[in-house]
Amino acid sequence: MTSVITGDIINSRGVSAETWLPVLKESFNTIGKTPKTWELFRGDSFQIEIENIAEALLFTFKLKSTIKKIKDLDIRLAIGIGNKSFDTEKITEANGEAFINSGYAFDYLLKKQNLALKTPWEDINDEFEVSLGLSLLIMDSWTTNSAAFVNMSLQNPESTQKIIAKKLAISESSASERRKRSGFDEIMKLEKRYRKLMNQKLTKL
Repeated sequence: MTSVITGDIINSRGVSAETWLPVLKESFNTIGKTPKTWELFRGDSFQIEIENIAEALLFTFKLKSTIKKIKDLDIRLAIGIGNKSFDTEKITEANGEAFINSGYAFDYLLKKQNLALKTPWEDINDEFEVSLGLSLLIMDSWTTNSAAFVNMSLQNPESTQKIIAKKLAISESSASERRKRSGFDEIMKLEKRYRKLMNQKLTKL
C-alpha cells in the first residue's frame, strides 16, 4: 500500500512563483527526490508519493499551513490510498490503485472541498468526507499568522507552546490565542484518528 497526493496551488497566478515555489519544493524534498517521489507539472500542479499511508494526512496539513503562510494563497490536495502496480523513475508515469484514487479525488471530490481522501475502504471514505469537510471550515479560514503557528507546531512536534512562541517571536499568550483560533488541537485529533485507522488497515493486510 502507498499514498499519492495530487494537488495544485490556488491563486498561483496572483502571487509570484518566486514566493511560493521554493517553499513548496523544500517541503517535497523532506519526503524524497524529484522526479521519483514528487514532480511538478503545468506550473502549479504536483504529485507526490508518501509511502507510509499513515503519514499522508499529516503531510497535507503541513503543506496547507506552509502555503497559507503566504498571503492570498491556498492549496487543493487529493489523497489516494491503494496499491502501486507500476513503478518508474517518474512518479507521473507510475500507476496503480493509489494513483487512480488520487486522480478521482482530484477530479471529482475537490469540486466540493479543498482536501479530499479516496481509499479502497468505503467506511473510511464516508467518515473522512464529513470530517475533512468540517475541518476545512477552520483550515480554509486560517490567516497567515494562524497558518504560521500551525506550521511551526507541526514542524516541531516536541516543542512546548513557550518554545513555539519564541520561534515565532510572539508572546506566549499570543501563541495560545493562535492555537485556539487555528483549531490546532481539534485538527490534530482528526490526524490521530486517521493514523489509527490506517495502521489498523495495514495490520490486516
